[in-house]
Amino acid sequence: MELDAETLGRLRRAISKIGRLLNEAATAEGFSPAQASVLNIVSARGTVSLSQLTALEGMNPSMVSRIVGKLTDQGLVVRSQGCDDQRTAVVESTPAGRERSERIRTRRAERVAELMEDLGDGVAGALVEALPALEALAARADG
Repeated sequence: MELDAETLGRLRRAISKIGRLLNEAATAEGFSPAQASVLNIVSARGTVSLSQLTALEGMNPSMVSRIVGKLTDQGLVVRSQGCDDQRTAVVESTPAGRERSERIRTRRAERVAELMEDLGDGVAGALVEALPALEALAARADG
């Protein structure tokens, strides 16, 4: 399917605006969107290596290391050496980190529910039907 520039622009603007609204949950907790994303990944996956975080986030290693350092200073994650390879650094969420991550996820879900609340059934249904396409688009973004 060939999409024209206007349609692509509309899609980009809609996705960007929704992303900004969802990022408000991170900033309400005192995090940048990148910090919240790293915390959410670590909380969801348990133990994660710094190299895995770098790949998942698509950031350079020094940026991931700085974010992990800030989260460590706040007592939200613990950084240690890997069990199999002492040269590998791994990160694990603390109970406080998991609780903060859950609050962010809950706020984001509440925000989406609020946005969808005022939509008619037809528009809300179309969004639900579009989920597989949006998930495929997001998966492509993950590389």
